[in-house]
Amino acid sequence: MSSAAADEGSLWICAALSDVDREVATSAPGGRIDLGGFDTEGAAVRMLAIEPDVLAGAYTSIANTTLWALNHGLTDSLPQFDEEWRNDWASYVAYNSAFVGAIADEAAPGARVLVQDYHLNLVPTSLRRLRPDLKIGHFTHTPWATPQDFSLLPEDVARATVDGLLGADSLGFHSPRWADEFAACAANLGMLVATPLRVHPLGVDPIPLLARASESDVTARRAALRAAVGAARIVGRVDRTEPAKNIHRGLLAFAELLRRHPEHAGNVVHAAVAYPSRQDVAEYRTYTELCQATSAAINDELGNVDWTPVRLDVVDDYPRSLATLGAADVLLVNSLRDGMNLVAKEGVLLSTDSALVLSRETGAADEMTTALLIDPLDIEATAEAIHLALTMPDRERRQRHDELVVVASALPPRAWLQQQLDALA
Repeated sequence: MSSAAADEGSLWICAALSDVDREVATSAPGGRIDLGGFDTEGAAVRMLAIEPDVLAGAYTSIANTTLWALNHGLTDSLPQFDEEWRNDWASYVAYNSAFVGAIADEAAPGARVLVQDYHLNLVPTSLRRLRPDLKIGHFTHTPWATPQDFSLLPEDVARATVDGLLGADSLGFHSPRWADEFAACAANLGMLVATPLRVHPLGVDPIPLLARASESDVTARRAALRAAVGAARIVGRVDRTEPAKNIHRGLLAFAELLRRHPEHAGNVVHAAVAYPSRQDVAEYRTYTELCQATSAAINDELGNVDWTPVRLDVVDDYPRSLATLGAADVLLVNSLRDGMNLVAKEGVLLSTDSALVLSRETGAADEMTTALLIDPLDIEATAEAIHLALTMPDRERRQRHDELVVVASALPPRAWLQQQLDALA
């Protein structure tokens, strides 16, 4: 979204996430890294030098462990709500307060402010108290927790979270379902939602995406993938190695496909690019290792010297990701829960006629109704959906694909941002 970020008169405020970032933030005048000689692609950017212990509590513990787990239904991963966690919650409050102070200092009279994601749930109401002249929007990129899961939070924290958001003039979500979940959580707490709840389903701009996919590093990786798999068709996926992405069940579903439909043996390869995610968290490391072990076991059981059924690459390699999506005959997106899932949209834009197997628990499923929609927990049904995708008549596959392309590019980033700004007019 760099082109949108560089719009005249806009200022982006972010937090330093590393020691290097903090050095950059403190060395730049007033934290304005664009004025400190750093490349921001033309955008005005203020970076906040958040203290490491505050960042760890707010960002890692509260946002990316507690709230992420709740919003994605991963309640088994919730931490204990003990004294240490309460200290982390205090850090989350301080983290949000730092953003409130920076926005209050920087925003022009009557300015429109867009606050992004669950890391900053407390900003709208706190900012409203300091700057009642501002028009404030907040957008949640993840799903919103179900009322049952949200009720697992300590009540005072749940109330503070909802109250923090209700100070906005507009609350945005990728899907009507997530907006409805938020409203239900507020209702369970007896809190009135007067703030408009709006849906802005982010899409993909095909022009820069396709241009990047045509560059030599991508085409080289695509050629290498094709050389490795030969004439075999490709079931592709690109994800982070985290439980919500459901890579492991996807592997099990592919193995089930081969057992149920032996005609695919030697003729299909599952190519998965898995970005290492949050490897500082033990649960994520364990999940990554589980996926690697399962991939190896499938290859040992079902493969042979001439055919390796699963190619799982745990690597941070964007060109490889683009190459895999572009080469895929079938794109598998079986997330347990996703606010949107842009990979589904990127995949159909990068391929010429791929079939999409898509979890119905993604925001994308609301729009991409011509995909083969699946229950992400149902391994057998996922296997059958992959089989259907592989055996679908060419005409039907192309028709479905063409309809998905229209949906995927319907609201690219600039238009998506503009919609949010227009809601604050």
